[in-house]
Amino acid sequence: MPDRRPRSIVITGASAGIGQALARAYAAPGVTLGLVARDAARLQTCAEQCRQAGATVVSGQLDVRDADAVAAWLTAFDDAHPIELLIANAGVASTLSSTSDWEDLARTREVFDTNFYGAFHTLRPVLDRLRARKHGHVAVISSLAAIRGMAISPAYCASKSAIKAYGESVRPLLAADGVRLSLVFPGFVKTAMSDVFPGDKPFLWSAEKAARYIRAKLESGRAEIAFPALLALGMRLLPLLPPLLGDRILDRLSYLPRAER
Repeated sequence: MPDRRPRSIVITGASAGIGQALARAYAAPGVTLGLVARDAARLQTCAEQCRQAGATVVSGQLDVRDADAVAAWLTAFDDAHPIELLIANAGVASTLSSTSDWEDLARTREVFDTNFYGAFHTLRPVLDRLRARKHGHVAVISSLAAIRGMAISPAYCASKSAIKAYGESVRPLLAADGVRLSLVFPGFVKTAMSDVFPGDKPFLWSAEKAARYIRAKLESGRAEIAFPALLALGMRLLPLLPPLLGDRILDRLSYLPRAER
């Protein structure tokens, strides 16, 4: 089996959660990490931890919603360290606090601009270069929420579903040029994002466990990585049920906003 361990890796959303855990999981002597995030202080902390593990780190304080800035940084990094693995991880969540809450245009746009367009801004400048080299791997962090929409987080589910559809669409096109694409569908992972989620969080994983799992499956060549297994199975079964029955099941799991008291 070919060695799938990349040596030049870019991770967005690297200052916290799964992104930070992935950066630490890949940090090692001989590895160059390009770490991108908005929070300068947390990004610096992560970068220093990775350097202590022996990695060379190039960090960029960037907002993935800024297409031109992201493209310029990625192009410069790729010129110096041709990217072998790109992990588009940056994302934000939005949940409804009650049935009287609603995601207006500004709130919905922020979620889509970060989760979908942010991933697109990250992928697009690099894909042409990987296709020209006929080598490389991109991983896009979606969510199990992409598989079946939930009333408690409409914009989040929709943005992650858009990522899923885009990745599935371009995967065979990239494969024709020797570039692999993997879609990652995490369930609940212990992060600041999940801490504010008001519903039940079954089969909760630590960020470190999630990062180890993602890395192992990427190196094995998996096109789709969904975890934990039981929750992933349940989410895949839900769309097969009559829609109203699926809604009732999600309601019982507390994934329907409650009326204010």
